[in-house]
Amino acid sequence: MNTLVIVGTQWGDEGKGKITDFYSERADAVVRYQGGNNAGHTVIVGNNVYKLHMVPSGIICSTPSYIGNGMVVDPVALIEEMNRLSDAGLDISYLHISDRAHIVTPYHKLLDELNEERLCENKIGTTKKGIGPAYADKVNRSGIRVCDLFDKDLLWDKISLNVEYVNLLLTKIYNVAALDAKDIYSRLLQYADLIKPYVCDVSTEINGLIKENKKIVFEGAQGAMLDIDFGTYPYVTSSHPTSGGVSIGTGVCPKLIESILGITKAYTTRVGEGPFPTELNDEMGEFLRKQGHEYGTTTGRPRRCGWFDAAVVRYSVQLSGLTHIALTKLDTLTGIKKIKVCTHYELNGKKIDYFPASLSDLEKCIPCYEELEGWDEDISAFNSYEQLPKNAKAYVARLQELIGVKISIVSVGPDRNNTIILDPIM
Repeated sequence: MNTLVIVGTQWGDEGKGKITDFYSERADAVVRYQGGNNAGHTVIVGNNVYKLHMVPSGIICSTPSYIGNGMVVDPVALIEEMNRLSDAGLDISYLHISDRAHIVTPYHKLLDELNEERLCENKIGTTKKGIGPAYADKVNRSGIRVCDLFDKDLLWDKISLNVEYVNLLLTKIYNVAALDAKDIYSRLLQYADLIKPYVCDVSTEINGLIKENKKIVFEGAQGAMLDIDFGTYPYVTSSHPTSGGVSIGTGVCPKLIESILGITKAYTTRVGEGPFPTELNDEMGEFLRKQGHEYGTTTGRPRRCGWFDAAVVRYSVQLSGLTHIALTKLDTLTGIKKIKVCTHYELNGKKIDYFPASLSDLEKCIPCYEELEGWDEDISAFNSYEQLPKNAKAYVARLQELIGVKISIVSVGPDRNNTIILDPIM
């Protein structure tokens, strides 16, 4: 298998960074296809901890790493991240940036923050990084692309026109000071000079590598339940974290995708607002948060925690056509005597086998649980499936049965070496 897509099956934070890093060692290129610096991947290699937001995880292995056209790029945050990774000893020359990716500007970030404040208790819970407004401009055909940074006249035309409109919103709606278009323009020109050596036609390069039978890993951010169309709308991100986002986010056609690996946490978490059927607002939820170190890589916000939700993961299997599952953070469950698993929902007294689009219906859904025996053994140092306690293996087997897709990887710790391979993919 030469092309592998890595997607999150829940609400993000499933451990995609670690698994992408694991396969980056075997790949010839890693391509991130959606999102921006509203996502974060933490990768631990030995004593080194790397926190990534826009730069693909392949950079840690010195694997050519591509930012696809489906991403939105904050040049300030990207340059800071590149400098931080370079200071940590990584070779940033392996980074490539699509000339078709859209730019996050200062006015996008300001509008994001002001709109969240306006919504008050109805806020979406965004990271206030300007991601949503940048994608909105992309769809409105008023966005600024990376290639525009190198055409001074075109860039000024776009900036002046956009800022003129934004200033009407700022002064008439939000009652805040107007922005200076010339200041934004001059700053973007400075960023253009810094990122220009890394810019290329990512679609053409990746398609060329596929023709040469090179191994390509496509790295998603967030998770399927945050997909703009299929997630818990409106409490979603502004892009497509599902496997369908790969083609539109990289320019690689669907028929060239061979394997789709869904990253699935052994329990469930989400950050920000929105429905969460199996959420635990009790001591067990706090136990999972502390044991799993469940705090956002990008925001530091504590993650909401709950039992494993098989209904959610089956929905992700349907959306992304998953061929394999990587089960992460199994070690976090150590010490729990009885572990619950949500097998399905009941809505208005009836068992349902679909994930409701309506938030009001979703809020009425009652998770139906079955209980499995836990284990006390520390499994974090194990490197083979046979070493796992009987009850841990029974838990993995039951999840596989409920999901309907083979669990090919089991992660029992944060380090690259804490990875048990049951079925090689690449």
